[in-house]
Amino acid sequence: MSRFRAEIAEQPAVARRVLAASRQAVGHAAAAVGARAVSGLVIAARGSSDHAATYAKYLFELRNRLPVSLASPSEYTKYLTPPRLDRFCVLAISQSGSSPDVVAVVREGRRQGAVTLALTNRPDSDLAREAEIVLPMHAGAERSVPASKTYTASLLMVALLSCALEPDTRFRDALADVPSALEEALRVEEQAASLAHTIHSDRMMADRIIVLGRGYHLATAQEVALKLTETSHVLAQAQSVADFLHGPVAVVEAGLPALLVDSEGPAQADVEAAATLLRDRGARVVQLTDRAEPWPGVEAAITLPTGLPEALAPLPFAVAGQLLAYHLARSRGLDPDHPHQLQKVTRTW
Repeated sequence: MSRFRAEIAEQPAVARRVLAASRQAVGHAAAAVGARAVSGLVIAARGSSDHAATYAKYLFELRNRLPVSLASPSEYTKYLTPPRLDRFCVLAISQSGSSPDVVAVVREGRRQGAVTLALTNRPDSDLAREAEIVLPMHAGAERSVPASKTYTASLLMVALLSCALEPDTRFRDALADVPSALEEALRVEEQAASLAHTIHSDRMMADRIIVLGRGYHLATAQEVALKLTETSHVLAQAQSVADFLHGPVAVVEAGLPALLVDSEGPAQADVEAAATLLRDRGARVVQLTDRAEPWPGVEAAITLPTGLPEALAPLPFAVAGQLLAYHLARSRGLDPDHPHQLQKVTRTW
């Protein structure tokens, strides 16, 4: 078994560890944010962590009513003109905690007197040393180049922080159900392999694919697209369904594969309408859904009823997307553990 596939399988255990070990750190962070009466959050991240930041933006804005800005690190490292951060909480998300540009955002936030949080899998990293409060991911060593367990650990930590900032019994109970939902996600492997085979078939232009979601699942679309690109050398483009209709829909042609991420919630009707439009234009529509049955007319689907509220569904959906990426790489004769020209830690300035 590949390292990537083995680490995918670890995620229910990691989620249980996060739930058991993180309450104190998350409570400390929430108390610091509450004590400063922050106006919002600025989140710095790269790669998969940037998609966790997209998830955090929706969660903190919808659950906690806190405006969220995604940092532009070049403002801190190239233009040397950072914005005012003193009224904000600066949250950095980084598996390795070693990218200099993400570290620079936290360093500047602390210099300005902002609350600074480092969500990282390396509590001994440069990022952790710069932050006021460290939130460990508790994922254990992640050796596969494509991230898996650190991504879902990041999402779960963000959700725990959101709950600590605004406690809610039903949301807290749903968080306790996440490990079981991740176990259910591992059971869709046969569906993931079948969907990968469909995408790789001669009927589709398998060198590129569009991945669409909306709301909480914009992050899912972004992360699944990255995994497909990393592991399978497929040019995967993720977008919000709404943004896709504002121009990129012009590239749709017969045979183009389109993966739509569909979860129960306010955005579901928009995603289904986009599927109809894509089918009418000849695209080959495939689906990742929490419905019991896929839409009529889709080429293939992963159906994954999660039992979770929409705000937490991106966690098991991410596992299903990882399985899809793993099997698509295998279908294409590629090694998902050794993506072309990639290494585990990428440092940008």
